[in-house]
Amino acid sequence: MKSLSNKYYVYALALFLIGLSGAIREASAQLRLPRPSQSASVMQTVGITDVTITYSRPGVKKRTIWGELVPYDKVWRAGANEATTITFSDDVTINGQKLAAGKYSLHAIPSKEEWTLLFNKAATQGNYSYDEKQDALRVKVKPQTAEFREWMTFEFADVRPNAADVALHWERVRVPYTIVVGDVNSLTLTKARATVATAKADDWATPMQAARFSFENKGDMSETTAWLEKSLKIKEAPANLWLKARVMADAGKTQDAITYGERSVQLAKAADPKADTSTQEKTIAEWKAKKM
Repeated sequence: MKSLSNKYYVYALALFLIGLSGAIREASAQLRLPRPSQSASVMQTVGITDVTITYSRPGVKKRTIWGELVPYDKVWRAGANEATTITFSDDVTINGQKLAAGKYSLHAIPSKEEWTLLFNKAATQGNYSYDEKQDALRVKVKPQTAEFREWMTFEFADVRPNAADVALHWERVRVPYTIVVGDVNSLTLTKARATVATAKADDWATPMQAARFSFENKGDMSETTAWLEKSLKIKEAPANLWLKARVMADAGKTQDAITYGERSVQLAKAADPKADTSTQEKTIAEWKAKKM
C-alpha cells in the first residue's frame, strides 16, 4: 500500500510542477526584460509605398563578426533574435527584380566578395527553420567597406520620388540594395479610383483631392472633371471651387475661371477663421488682365 501511495504522490507532484511551469510561462509573457540585441524598426515611404524593416540590432562587442560570429556562405537571419522582416505595401523591384507586395523574412548569405539577400515568404521564421523553397526572391549584392558601426543598422540612405537605396550596416561592412516602386502617378491614380468609389456620400474632399492630383500630374481630363464635379455636387468649398477655376483657366475659359475663382475667395473670406486669399486674388487679377 505504501508503494502505491508513493506512486500517487509522484504523479500528483508531476502534475503540480507541470501546472506551475505553465503558470510561470503565462505570467512571464507579461514581463519585458532587456535584450542584448534590442528590437528596432525603420519605415520609409517611397512615393505612396510604405517599406518597413523590423529587426534586432546585435553589437560587435569586440568580437570578430564576418567569417566567425557570422559565418561566410551560410544563411544568416540578418539580425538577431527573431527573423528580420521587411514589408512592402505595393509591388516593388529589388535591384531590378520584381517582388510582390507583402511581408517577407529577410535573410542573407554573406561572403567576402558577394552577398545573397533572401526574401522569404515565411515571415516569422528563424534561421533554424529556414526553408529555401519559400524564397520569393534572391538578389546578389556587393558589400562595401564602411566606417565602423557598433550596432547593426538598416538605413534608407537615399530616397527619391520612386526609389530608395537601403543598406545593412554593421562593423565595417555596408550592404546596399535599391528598391524601386515604379510609376508613382499611375499607382496613385489606381488607388484614388478605389478610394473615391468607396468614399462616404457626404465626403467632398476625397474626390477633390483625387481630381487635384490628376490635374496637377496631367491625368485623364475626363476623369479629373468627373471627380471634381462629384465633389462640387456634394458641397461647394473654397478648395474645390478654386480647383474648378484652375481647370477652366487651363482650358482657356478665362471668364469661367474668374467666376469660380471669385466664388472661392468669397467663401474663404466668409469662413471662420478667415483664410488668406492673397495668392488667389493675385491670380484672378492676372486672369482679368489677360481677358482685357
